[in-house]
Amino acid sequence: MVTIAELQAFIERELPQSGIVIEHLGDKSARVRKPITQAHLRPGGTVSGPTMMELADIAIYVALLAEIGIVPLAVTTNLNINFLRKPSAECDIVADCRLLKLGKSLAIAEVSVFSNGHSDLVAHAVGTYSIPPVS
Repeated sequence: MVTIAELQAFIERELPQSGIVIEHLGDKSARVRKPITQAHLRPGGTVSGPTMMELADIAIYVALLAEIGIVPLAVTTNLNINFLRKPSAECDIVADCRLLKLGKSLAIAEVSVFSNGHSDLVAHAVGTYSIPPVS
């Protein structure tokens, strides 16, 4: 299994624009946090949909790489998200990801997104990742 420090270094090097912080890795699961700034807000003072989608997508990537090792070419093939309520603009957003299926070529995951410190979900996503063949 890959460590938080190894994955954090990889994400910071390869996806520096994401600004995410890996908080936890578990058995086929991960928790990641994204600090929210003015740049992530849309009119009306809420966190933008693309920001929440990015966090959900990276949460799946992190959970997957924690299980299979750092395989940069694992890619999203599908991501569906439901926005449930307005997230707080004053809090970071957090994503809890759980891998539902981890096969040789595909992984399917579920992600719960919420405002840090709040229990109500702000979004729910399901995504599929393609895993490249091992050479």
